[in-house]
Amino acid sequence: MGRGKLRIYLGAAPGVGKTYAMLSEAHRRVERGTDCVVAFVEHHDRPRTEVMLHGLEQVPRRRLEYRGGVFPEMDLDAVLARRPQVALVDELAHTNIPGSRNAKRWQDVEELLAAGVDVISTVNIQHLESLGDVVESITGVRQQETVPDEVVRRADQVELVDMSPEALRRRMAHGNIYKPDKVDAALSNYFRPGNLTALRELALLWVADRVDAYLTQYRSDHRVSRIWGSRERIVVGLTGGPEGRTLIRRAARLAEKGAGGEVLAVYIARSDGLTSASPKELAVQRTLVEDLGGTFHHVVGDDIPAALLAFARGVNATQIVLGSSRRRTWQYVFGPGVGATVARESGSDLDVHIVTHDEVAKGRGLPVARGARLGRSRRVWGWLAGVAGPPVLAALLSAVDLGLANDMLLFLALTVAAALLGGLWPALASAAVGSLLLNYFYSPPLHRWTIADPKNIVAIVIFVAVGVAVASVVDLAARRTHQAARLRAESEILSFLAGNVLRGETGLEDLLERVRETFGMESAALLERASDVEPWTCAGRVGQGRPVERPDQADVDMPVGDHMALALTGRVLPAEDRRVLAAFAAQAADVLDRRRLQEEADRARTLAEGNRIRTALLAAVSHDLRTPLAGIKAAVTSLRSEDVEWSEEDRAELLEGIEEGADRLDHLVGNLLDMSRLQTGTVTPLIREIDLDEVVPMALGGVPEGSVDLDVPETLPMVGVDPGLLERAMANLVENAVKYSPPGTPVLVAASALADRVEVRVVDRGPGVPDEAKDRIFEPFQRYGDAPRGAGVGLGLAVARGFAEAMGGTLAAEDTPGGGLTMVLSLRAAGPCPEHLPVAEHAAEHAAEPERQAS
Repeated sequence: MGRGKLRIYLGAAPGVGKTYAMLSEAHRRVERGTDCVVAFVEHHDRPRTEVMLHGLEQVPRRRLEYRGGVFPEMDLDAVLARRPQVALVDELAHTNIPGSRNAKRWQDVEELLAAGVDVISTVNIQHLESLGDVVESITGVRQQETVPDEVVRRADQVELVDMSPEALRRRMAHGNIYKPDKVDAALSNYFRPGNLTALRELALLWVADRVDAYLTQYRSDHRVSRIWGSRERIVVGLTGGPEGRTLIRRAARLAEKGAGGEVLAVYIARSDGLTSASPKELAVQRTLVEDLGGTFHHVVGDDIPAALLAFARGVNATQIVLGSSRRRTWQYVFGPGVGATVARESGSDLDVHIVTHDEVAKGRGLPVARGARLGRSRRVWGWLAGVAGPPVLAALLSAVDLGLANDMLLFLALTVAAALLGGLWPALASAAVGSLLLNYFYSPPLHRWTIADPKNIVAIVIFVAVGVAVASVVDLAARRTHQAARLRAESEILSFLAGNVLRGETGLEDLLERVRETFGMESAALLERASDVEPWTCAGRVGQGRPVERPDQADVDMPVGDHMALALTGRVLPAEDRRVLAAFAAQAADVLDRRRLQEEADRARTLAEGNRIRTALLAAVSHDLRTPLAGIKAAVTSLRSEDVEWSEEDRAELLEGIEEGADRLDHLVGNLLDMSRLQTGTVTPLIREIDLDEVVPMALGGVPEGSVDLDVPETLPMVGVDPGLLERAMANLVENAVKYSPPGTPVLVAASALADRVEVRVVDRGPGVPDEAKDRIFEPFQRYGDAPRGAGVGLGLAVARGFAEAMGGTLAAEDTPGGGLTMVLSLRAAGPCPEHLPVAEHAAEHAAEPERQAS
């Protein structure tokens, strides 16, 4: 069975009669004997719509529970089992209740179509996905339920259900759409005349574009080449000259005179890239035609009249607007011009308008001379050889008689040399001067400007022809060499861009600098704006040129999409350079998008890390903090009990348990507070110079006596640290090491100087940590191996590293030779306070319980 057909009734707003029209069509089909069922139709308590349901078979709906309510939905399985010829499915953009087979109703419709069932549905213009922003700007309401445009475009039939805003508002006032208590609010908000008119225009334009696509497809399928003037399409031929703005405005006025007029501006560029068009002027004209509601097209073609006519017929244009020729009178000897040729070849189906302007007959710039593709020094030597060389050669040959044939070969060799050096024009000069000298000095009768022997005339003509031919070949070779070098440079640049795209290496500023250097510009900037009415902002800029706030202020601007442009200042680029510039512009936009995506990813990663820490904190609070609280509460309850007579020894033991639990709580809460400060970036160390032997011994107060061997020489240089933070970090490191050291084996705390830093090593002989876990032990809420829950919440080492980095130091883990783990705290030797470290009063210098951390 083939795929079913989809018919959609499209409306501008609720209440225009889409559902009513759909039900009317269903009754017509039933009367013709078609098996038609109502899969889902919502009548919204509208009496006339509800009456239309009578006489039509309805598939029972499926009821789903959601958030305490029961909601009816289309039973897709029941409709598929029923398998009618035609199914009516209202509200194509509807979002199904969670628990349904598909998230969207249009997905249900796709399954029905795939099963061979024809579907008739309805949708409002504001529910098309591509129009969401436009509808929100008109109505102030963001549509949450949308349907992809492609789903509607693929429909076999789209029928517009239209109603004037006044008629729709009357229906609303009469209570035919909403209940009376909602009428006033609807009329004063969504159903305002301006809103309805704008939505109606959107619907009409969308359907008109679809009809136009149907017409284009039909003409293509049936190979119709003649113009069908179903609507006015006006093609404006642009040359890149200043008269283009006049032509665009004139075409816009012509389009306004006809219903649905459309302006298409087209610039025909030669395939070899040689053009006198100003890229900046073309960019201005592109902006102008887009501001007037038209479109800009760039077409490549060597035969400009033929390319222009082919484009016009391809878009089914009805009129062509061209400017009067800028050529001077003498230039018409080369041909009738583009305007006359287009008018002659347009036939009866295309009207050609020739518009006068201020640049008529003022001449137009010629392409760059081909000789300019040779170096300056080569052209100078070429002109010397072509103009001064023949007289010098004639003077040398006057002393010896070699015969006319040899003399002509020598002059021809000089002409070839001039062509090799300077190109076409020096060779022509050499041929002209050489032919005159051959005629005057060597062709009988001598010393006269006449030639007696006709054979000599032939010889001189051949001489000139060979000179011109050789010069042309040399010029063509120089041109091809120039093009090859240019293409090689372009390929290298594009290869560079492609590599950066794949590797994602180049930053925006680096890329803009590469653009500036490649094209020799003063500055390069990437401009963007959120919408057509928003001001331009600079996303990135390099160079020392004048600041550019809008693309039209730049010497060269390359649009990237609708709201982004690459702007360069310094000089106007030729058209052939814009191909590579377009690639740079696209890459710059991609780099900017990639940078913003990376920033979003970093923010998401930060949020995820925060969520992970909060989750771990809740787990810690739920167990590690409750355990000492439970012990304290049990001990206090026992001491207050009057049923038991406690001995002094028992009382002391219970009080000791209370004290230990309180100390443990104090340590845990201290580490949690410190970790919170580190996470929020509020740790502000007060850096000052101090000796290590003044701070490190104070950090050993929380460990058993004799469990640490201290080796801090008095000769060490002073360190620039916050004493409170250093003491706290050292206390965590030492207590962590003592916890995992074997009984009877003291921990070694040793300090030494290394270049401009001082290292403090905390060495234990415990089980050690694998290499792959050495970084993870510094992450918050991590415990090493099978450490019991009572060992802490896993913040000691994380706090220690955070404090070390806040003071400009580092903390890393190394293996202890012979077994164990060594914590290496590296600090700056005394000197100027680092600029990046904030200086402020430091408070809350208290001890904390450290934990060995690992995943």
